[in-house]
Amino acid sequence: MKIAEVREMSVADLRDRIEVEKNNLDTMKFNHAVSPLEDTSKIAKTRRDIARMMTVLAEKESKQN
Repeated sequence: MKIAEVREMSVADLRDRIEVEKNNLDTMKFNHAVSPLEDTSKIAKTRRDIARMMTVLAEKESKQN
């Protein structure tokens, strides 16, 4: 997910999307532990996407206060 896409999202959408992506990451990690994933870089990409979304969320919340 590109940073421009993340910045366009509302605070509520960001919170929801972060929760979904965290659950997706947990599922991928579990599946990888059971049987290796074909593309292990998906785990790192998802982790980075979550970090991007959390950073933008923190920026938006600090501007609201």
